[in-house]
Amino acid sequence: MKKLLFIAFAIALIGCKKEVKPDYAIISGKITNKHVGDLTINSEDRLFKETLAVTADGTFSDTLSTDINSYVLFDGTNPIFLNIESGNNLNITYDASDFDNTIAISGVGSEINNYLVAKRKGEIELSKKNQEIFSLEEDKYLERMIAFKNSQEELLNNAEGLPREFITKEKKNLHYGYLSKLNNFENAHKYFTKNEDFKISDDFLEEAKSLDYSNIEDFVFSSNYKGLVSDYYGDKAHELSEKDSIAYDMAFLKTASAIENETIKNTLLFDYANYNISYSKDIDAFYNVFTKNSTNEKNNSIITEMYDKLMGLAVGRPSPKFVGYENYAGGKTSLDDLKGKYVYIDVWATWCGPCKQQIPFLKEVEKKYHGKNIQFVSISIDKASDHEKWKAMVNEKELGGIQLFADNDWNSAFVKEYQIQGIPRFLLIDAEGNIVDSNAPRPSSPKLIELFTKLNI
Repeated sequence: MKKLLFIAFAIALIGCKKEVKPDYAIISGKITNKHVGDLTINSEDRLFKETLAVTADGTFSDTLSTDINSYVLFDGTNPIFLNIESGNNLNITYDASDFDNTIAISGVGSEINNYLVAKRKGEIELSKKNQEIFSLEEDKYLERMIAFKNSQEELLNNAEGLPREFITKEKKNLHYGYLSKLNNFENAHKYFTKNEDFKISDDFLEEAKSLDYSNIEDFVFSSNYKGLVSDYYGDKAHELSEKDSIAYDMAFLKTASAIENETIKNTLLFDYANYNISYSKDIDAFYNVFTKNSTNEKNNSIITEMYDKLMGLAVGRPSPKFVGYENYAGGKTSLDDLKGKYVYIDVWATWCGPCKQQIPFLKEVEKKYHGKNIQFVSISIDKASDHEKWKAMVNEKELGGIQLFADNDWNSAFVKEYQIQGIPRFLLIDAEGNIVDSNAPRPSSPKLIELFTKLNI
């Protein structure tokens, strides 16, 4: 008996000494030459955001929940994509004026995150050559993408200290990234070459077509695979939209609702609703289809909150207001200053390609309605650090109308109250300050002139 008790006691001691990983992670560090603005930690899907306290010398520290694995640390200029797991204790340092050459991550979990930093550098360098690469002929583009994929795999293979399981999953993720780049080629080639008749070869996407789109492990781990799955069901939604002559947003919700795997179904439904419900022409129908098919209560509560706010943006309701926005022409301008005329608002930013595409069309509309009962207002949601870039572009592009700079970029109350998730976004407000259309047609759309004509502007 004594022997048994001794063994039991010894086992108990061993059990007490067994290391238990905490269900949180710690990040800390120091930024030298930090730019003006907040340091935030965000989930990659933008649903979580927290501002970190930074001392005068640039030091910061925070504890993170590991319910989220993919975070972005962002100082307003330099994003750092982080993989966070239970027990991680990361120390992050860099000089904000020389980010690429000074970024360093140490501590528990640093191996994966240093690899991610190095991988992102390669992706950024590739993206700088978009004009050149997407203008290539199909076979040459394919060669470049294979070469890039090989260089990423070499980076992965040479990285030290990576867990074997991560390497296995990441190799698949890199391959999915390669397939995504092939998937994007046709539209990107059309855009950069201005050749709208361009079509890829029938077998160019053969591997992507034969992909298994129900792999839940890859869906959870790989953002590239998740993107491919979303594109796959997006194509099916386009087919349904054309076949049944229904709006694309409703077609996507119906298509995603038929997915058997609950995780994939709920994720695609939520991601689509989160970014697109505010653009829907029938928000009630959109919301009803979403809630009927989504089985994730947390997701449902978020979309319900958005829906309730959007109901406050119905036609005829008083518009949310902006107050005291900097006017490029001088002074400050508020929405109330513009009462007495219709107000057509363009929410944009200097870094937004689709926004800049609309500029020539907006100029034409402004010219056509010059002296009419309407004001044209452009509100930049550039960050404060890009203020001079905004002023330079207004001057360089000779932008007309009333050019304003929002008080807090994406976090401006006006932007948030309008539930703006993507730009460009166009709004139309009547002479009394009431909403005519919270998602008005773009200047490039003939529907805008039709709307103006209907309103006798």
